[in-house]
Amino acid sequence: MILDRIDWLIIAAFFLVSMGIGLYAARSAGKNTKEFFLSGRNMPWWLLGISMVATTFSADTPTLVADIVRKNGVSGNWAWWAFLLTGMLTVFVYARLWRRSGVATDLEFYEIRYGGKSAAFLRGFRAIYLGVFFNIMIMATVSLAAIKIGAVMLNLSPVETVVIASSVTVIYSSLGGLRGVLLTDFFQFFIAMAGSIGAAWYVLDMPEIGSLSALVAQPAVSAKLSLLPDFSDSKTLIPLLVIPLAVQWWSVWYPGAEPGGGGYIAQRMLSAKNEKNALGATLFFNIAHYALRPWPWIIIALASLVLFPNIESLQAAYPNLPADKVNDDLAYPAMLTFLPTGLLGLVIASLVAAYMSTISTHLNWGSSYVVNDFYQRFVKPSASDKELVLVGRLSTVIMMAVSAVIALLLENQLQSFNLLLKIGAGTGLVFIMRWFWWRINAYTEITGMVVSFLLAIYFELLHRQVFGFEAIPDHVTLVLSVGITTAAWLIVTLLTQPERQEVLASFYQKVKPAAWGWQKVIDKDKSLVASKSQLGFEIGMMFVACFMVYGALFATGYWIYGNLSAAIPSTIVALLGAAYLLKNWKKIKFL
Repeated sequence: MILDRIDWLIIAAFFLVSMGIGLYAARSAGKNTKEFFLSGRNMPWWLLGISMVATTFSADTPTLVADIVRKNGVSGNWAWWAFLLTGMLTVFVYARLWRRSGVATDLEFYEIRYGGKSAAFLRGFRAIYLGVFFNIMIMATVSLAAIKIGAVMLNLSPVETVVIASSVTVIYSSLGGLRGVLLTDFFQFFIAMAGSIGAAWYVLDMPEIGSLSALVAQPAVSAKLSLLPDFSDSKTLIPLLVIPLAVQWWSVWYPGAEPGGGGYIAQRMLSAKNEKNALGATLFFNIAHYALRPWPWIIIALASLVLFPNIESLQAAYPNLPADKVNDDLAYPAMLTFLPTGLLGLVIASLVAAYMSTISTHLNWGSSYVVNDFYQRFVKPSASDKELVLVGRLSTVIMMAVSAVIALLLENQLQSFNLLLKIGAGTGLVFIMRWFWWRINAYTEITGMVVSFLLAIYFELLHRQVFGFEAIPDHVTLVLSVGITTAAWLIVTLLTQPERQEVLASFYQKVKPAAWGWQKVIDKDKSLVASKSQLGFEIGMMFVACFMVYGALFATGYWIYGNLSAAIPSTIVALLGAAYLLKNWKKIKFL
């Protein structure tokens, strides 16, 4: 594939604008860590919401969707659609609590919720575990997608791709801080959306596809169209729908969909002007992430089944690619090679935008852990703001370099996605309950983290048959991990001492969660006043919002399929949900 001059001009213009935004933001980012990592805590909901959406629209997202659709059909996307429940729980229950906590990172939370050496250890350990090791793994999976896109669309080697793709990103991320990330995310989001929609539009008009109606009529495609798995086939129903909706959404820690909020989602909420903007940002994010974006990717994935019906056809089309890099996720960039001049440049720029927005967020988020929760807390508490910003910039560069090396060792997106799910399995309920049950302590979280990680390693070894055992299906290992990890942290919680009364009372007074799980703490301290709980109302709003978004998601799909009998009721569900939320919005209480 040969790019024309106009394609290169579009790509070059995109890089220049992104770099310019980073340089502009650098003027204020270097003032102090509050500005570098939280952009002064004065960001509006719409900018934060778009940044969250841009971050989760990574270069690996459309390739993951292609991998899922080609292997399991459209209904296979419930592996991530189920996380909408987690997202809406964060919107209506946790967004205000995070903003109220006043912490600089979600790891600083540990030393206001727990006390003593165990809390300090937990904060420092997770700063390295999440901010460095886990974060590097996430960036490596994103870079894997960039490697495949670079190989297919630009004929670049894996090393050339990671060097080029990471250079501009690491420069503007290290210079501009969170403000630079937010501003570039805003610009990159619209480029990314334009590219994905334009690509889907052109693919449908290709002679091999014919039209949307012709595509869905193709035998290879029609078998993959259902939005729900076959309810009569338990072998697909259980792993594709039952496990994600019944277990996964509340039990698994996954970046961008953390139960109770966390990670870069918490960072965005903490940088909001106030509680109202924190809630508005996360609501916009969940609507756009699940209802607005998936269908262009799904359409291209379905179309790829016509031109590249199996992995062998992909291998034949790209014989120079290493065999371990040829999998179903390669189909997405393969389809983009058919795009015409101009649109091709825009789409490549959009994929670069998707890559850069995700990597820049993870770099800033990870370095915030390194600086705030490790270096300043344990290495040099007296460090100046100038020194802390320097450490943040250096850690940004180092994490990018290490993640690029690891990306060269990975194979496909679905493999990486399932591994990340296993590592966080069983810890989600801790993150949900720690705000509302006084009995949870630091040892609870340490146990959940250690047990889930060890189980992930154990089951991954079994899956790869290192010990000679038969491979265990991913959904079975997920349920086993959740059950064992949950039992372990519950036992440890009940066998260890609770946090000191003064620590618990201080946390309750500061954050003011619902009183029902804190009554023993309130009864011991006459200065505490039980907060009037809206928890029932908030959970009700959460479920209505989920029905609204799922209704919109289904309605879009059914309108695309031309299935009016399903499209109309789905649209009505979405509209009724929206009407209910608008009517009851003023009942939400903000401090």
